[in-house]
Amino acid sequence: MPTDVLPALVAHRPVDEASWHDLWERAAHKALLPGEALGVVASLTTRLPDADTVVALLDSLDARRDPLPADWPGTVNLVGTGGGPPTFNVTTAAALLAAAMGVRVVKTGSRSYTGRSGSLDTLERLGIATAGSYAECEDMLAAHGIAFAGGFVYPVELTRLARAVLPYGMKQVGGAFNRLGPFLAAVPVGAQLTGVTDPGLYAVATRVADSRPRRGIWLTRNDLGADELLSFAANTVRPGPGRSETAVAPGFAGGGHPHAGTLDDLRPAAAGQAVETHLLALLRGDGPAAALETICLNAAAAAVAAGADRSLPEAFHAAQEALRDGAAARLVERLRARRGTETARQVAGARA
Repeated sequence: MPTDVLPALVAHRPVDEASWHDLWERAAHKALLPGEALGVVASLTTRLPDADTVVALLDSLDARRDPLPADWPGTVNLVGTGGGPPTFNVTTAAALLAAAMGVRVVKTGSRSYTGRSGSLDTLERLGIATAGSYAECEDMLAAHGIAFAGGFVYPVELTRLARAVLPYGMKQVGGAFNRLGPFLAAVPVGAQLTGVTDPGLYAVATRVADSRPRRGIWLTRNDLGADELLSFAANTVRPGPGRSETAVAPGFAGGGHPHAGTLDDLRPAAAGQAVETHLLALLRGDGPAAALETICLNAAAAAVAAGADRSLPEAFHAAQEALRDGAAARLVERLRARRGTETARQVAGARA
């Protein structure tokens, strides 16, 4: 007999997979009690439940999906849990740089919940299209070595919950699903690099990673609470399910000297400055050294997670070379041109 999810969450009791299935079924048939959806969403956001409950939630959603129609070994997804200090979109910049290095990347992301620009916001402002299907992802991968997956990778159940909590928005009450977003997207990558800001969520994330060994989830954290690796901070990497954490100290890339920098070097675009202009400048190698090194460090970690046959310091130096060469900025221009070509075809087709 399934347990009612809302009372269990409020009482901090575990919720099993069958109980989550019951909730999704009733949501699909518009049979939720008045206020039930809002209560579930708000309870999850107010206090993230225990790891077993989170794994059961994810398992219940996975069980309701169609089988994935693709398999992309040697491909990596860079995606953080959000939160933490405000920075420019490091993971998007690192994904582009990693692809420019020859790493196959499929990037998931969302609109901003707490910052000025989330991954999807940044891509929109850069003029880069997101894929609307797995087939489109494969086309982008084949053409450019990188694809940005749209909302189709997320469970339809979340859309139903969002409709059920109206007039409230998920941005106001659904922060838990944003934090769990990296684990909600169904992408058949070989590895995933996910930075976690919240220590409580990190403990849950390790259980999630161990429960999904095929995805190869690498987890990172640092002593400054950012959801990316930082070139100037003490970082910890958990390289895949069931493996021990590894310290990645500042200065690892050579010389043994700590890299200089502060979070201020990673600040978002200033008021009045376009987000895309700021990010493109960084991808051209124009910005604080700590910002450029942080982009390179995350791109290097993505390369290693994807299976590159080189050490992290070697991959870091390769990322620096790609940044100096302008490879990432040229990739952005090719992706922009692709979107322009597709838009022109759509317009021509509509006129025909």
